[in-house]
Amino acid sequence: MGLISAFLAPIGHSTLALLAAIGRVTIFTGKSISHIVRPPFYLREFLSQLLHIGYFSLPVVGLTAVFTGAALALQIFEGGARFNAESVVPSIVAIGMVRELGPVLGGLMVAGRVASSVAAELGTMKVTEQIDALVTLSTNPMKYLTVPRVLAATLAMPILVAVGDAIGIMGGWLVGITKLGLNSGAYLKNTVDFLESWDVTSGLLKAAVFGFIVALMGCYHGMNSGRGAQGVGRATTNAVVSASVMILTANYILTTLFFSS
Repeated sequence: MGLISAFLAPIGHSTLALLAAIGRVTIFTGKSISHIVRPPFYLREFLSQLLHIGYFSLPVVGLTAVFTGAALALQIFEGGARFNAESVVPSIVAIGMVRELGPVLGGLMVAGRVASSVAAELGTMKVTEQIDALVTLSTNPMKYLTVPRVLAATLAMPILVAVGDAIGIMGGWLVGITKLGLNSGAYLKNTVDFLESWDVTSGLLKAAVFGFIVALMGCYHGMNSGRGAQGVGRATTNAVVSASVMILTANYILTTLFFSS
């Protein structure tokens, strides 16, 4: 019995810790959503975060998209050549970008940039007792710090992904006409003919969910950061890791909901 207890105790401890963490995140999510629909609203803070999260993330999302589209076109052409199916390059690049690669890679890149930044910023504010100062000034930290970031990321991500989708398709088109010898007009026609509105809409809905996850994880880990530089560093790491894992998990769930027959 002693050996069994020694073996099972760490498993039980880890399970309870995981369930407690899920409970804390769920409560934090519920509070964030409830504060979004209730005044007061800090418009200036929201616009500032919209600029920081949305506009300043365009370069990294654009670069990721263009090289992803280009590499995808090369891979599909090489694979399709084995079955004399080189003509499917435009349609598969477009569908792959707008359904999966655009939202997921865009979400992961924004998670690396935004979740870490938000967690570090809020963690530093907690360590230096600025969050306590907000409470002293009768300002709800959740409303002033969390809601503008969550709302800005949720609204900005679909725009970022839409731009990234267009750039990724353009990257595939450039490779197709310059390196693979495909006809430009036929490439664009196949892209438009095979791309349906639901393909684009589903990707943008995914992007909104991913943006919500990124900001939520950054705010959660920042607001619950440990004391000192180590605590802030750990919060930053945890924010990026948890946001990335949750994005991949949510992507599978949403794909199942959107496209399961």
